[in-house]
Amino acid sequence: MASRLRLSPQPWPAAFLALAALSALLFVHDAVRGPGAAWAPGLEWRADHLWRQPWRLLSAAFVHHDLQHLGSNLLGCAVVALFGWAGRLGPRATLAAALAWPLTHVLLLWSPGLARYGGLSGVLHAAVAVAAVALVLHGARRQRVVGAAVWTGLVLKVLLEAPWTGAVQAVPGWDIPIAVGAHAAGLVCGTGVMMGIACMTWGAEVRPRRRARQ
Repeated sequence: MASRLRLSPQPWPAAFLALAALSALLFVHDAVRGPGAAWAPGLEWRADHLWRQPWRLLSAAFVHHDLQHLGSNLLGCAVVALFGWAGRLGPRATLAAALAWPLTHVLLLWSPGLARYGGLSGVLHAAVAVAAVALVLHGARRQRVVGAAVWTGLVLKVLLEAPWTGAVQAVPGWDIPIAVGAHAAGLVCGTGVMMGIACMTWGAEVRPRRRARQ
C-alpha cells in the first residue's frame, strides 16, 4: 500500500510569508499610485500619533522607505520563516511573536530622537528572539544549543549597534538611517514575551499535577 505524504501546516512560516507579501504589496501600491495617493504616511509609526491612531503599532511594520529597505526585510522574513520551519515552531511561539510585534513598537516611545519609523526590522528581531528562546526551552539537545547560540549572537549584534548612542544611526551603504533602537526593542520584547508565555504555561501544567498528588 502506498503511503501518503501528509503536509502539516505550520503557522510560523505562513505568518512571516504573509508579512512579506503585505509589505511588498504596500510598496508596489505606493510606487504605482505616487506620493499623493500613498498609504505609507497613514500607516508608519509616529510618536505623536500613536495614542490617537493606535493601528500604527501594527501597520508600521509594512512601511518601507526604499527598495533596499524592502529587499533586506523580505530576505529577513524568508530567513525567519525557514528558521521557524526547521525548528518546528508551533502556535505558542507564533503567538509570542504576534504579541511582541506591537509591544516592540510601544517600546520605541522611549527611543530618544525617533519621531518616525517603518519597517519589519523590529518585528524580525523580536521573532528571532522568540524562536531562539523557544528552542532553548522546548527543543531537543541540539536545538537548545542552536537556540542559545542564535540568541547570544542576536544580543551581540544589538550591543555592537550601540542603540544607547542613538536610536537612529547612519550606516554605510544605506541611503536611509537605520533605527537600531527597533532592533534592541525587538530583542527585549521577543525574549520577554516568550519567557512570560513559557512561565504561564509551566504554571498551568504544574498546578493540576500538584493537586492530583494531594
